[in-house]
Amino acid sequence: MALTPHTWQSGTFMGDGILEPVQLAILAKAPIAGYAKTRLIGDLGCERAASLQAFLVRRTVETALASFLRPVTLWCAPDTSHSLFTSLREDYGIDTQAQVEGDLGARMFDVFERLTARGPTVLIGTDCPALCARDLDRCATELRGEADAVFIPAEDGGYVLIGLKRPIRQLFEGVAFGTDAVMRQTRERLSELRLRTIEADTLWDVDTFADYERAKSEGLLSKFCLEEQSIFNDGC
Repeated sequence: MALTPHTWQSGTFMGDGILEPVQLAILAKAPIAGYAKTRLIGDLGCERAASLQAFLVRRTVETALASFLRPVTLWCAPDTSHSLFTSLREDYGIDTQAQVEGDLGARMFDVFERLTARGPTVLIGTDCPALCARDLDRCATELRGEADAVFIPAEDGGYVLIGLKRPIRQLFEGVAFGTDAVMRQTRERLSELRLRTIEADTLWDVDTFADYERAKSEGLLSKFCLEEQSIFNDGC
């Protein structure tokens, strides 16, 4: 049974080992020119789009580590060999795993199948700089409670976060990932399965140039712009 809209439960996050651990997995593409942020290449160019991807991946890891979710694992594509992933592993001591082959649904299901055996798991990507540590902590609170699943929907019709207590294959097979139908189809599956589901307020991804400009205007890319100004004379 879906429970939306929903007011978040209050909770204290002390990090003292009393709360049930909730794991956090991050799906990340390597910042390879021509491979990452392809929808922005026409406006930013291959190299700059890749630089943006590197910034977003590192920002996401830092946001994750500012939350109380543990352990944090980085699930890498096409593999774990990129220097950014090596740097993050060395800088923060996080585990890196290669994503399996297949579509997005298959890759997400694999993460949940492997991690939920140890406990509730939250999964995010790296395209939402508006996501903050408090959002992650609130989702963890819901998974510690009665919710079977928790989501943060995206404005484009997908979602920026999914949390589950167990792997649920039906949420990942036959879903039109990459389209504006993802969250609608997912809600239908959740209703059919009679799962207790919580949705948070909708956020948005940086996928298009309009999203990029919006993130800049909201100050979410300030550090990236400063870094880019030292490389590209036209700045951000």
